[in-house]
Amino acid sequence: MPLPFDELRGRILALTEGETDEIALMATIACELHHSDDRFDWTGFYRVTAPGLLKIGPYQGGHGCLTIPFDRGVCGAAARSGETQLVADVEAFPGHIACAASTRSELVIPLHDADGRVFAVLDIDSDQPDAFDHTDAERLETLLGTVFAGHQSARRA
Repeated sequence: MPLPFDELRGRILALTEGETDEIALMATIACELHHSDDRFDWTGFYRVTAPGLLKIGPYQGGHGCLTIPFDRGVCGAAARSGETQLVADVEAFPGHIACAASTRSELVIPLHDADGRVFAVLDIDSDQPDAFDHTDAERLETLLGTVFAGHQSARRA
């Protein structure tokens, strides 16, 4: 059973208050999100580490792909477009990368720095089809915007 979102939001904001290190923030958020909802089979971040390239960051769940180019998969689409990707059926997504055979649906939210550039994406995979909706996306976008407000990534890609 999912943790009520307001309770999850409060917990994450309390745990991340005053923290500015992006890896510490990502690790805390990945852990809290992953353990808050049984729909979440894999929860983590991919960081922009070079032009057009994502590299795995803090996560919870089984092993993820180590690198993802912007031109492949749901995470790549979110990084390339700068827009949230809500995918009800990953098998129907062109160029989907099967990092885990159990993934059926996916929600990927890009994180933007203060200059509007994507510096990472939050990737949530579910072993359930059509597990996420627009409310999930909007709530998480708002929460991430609050936690990473004014973030200036030291990594420029």
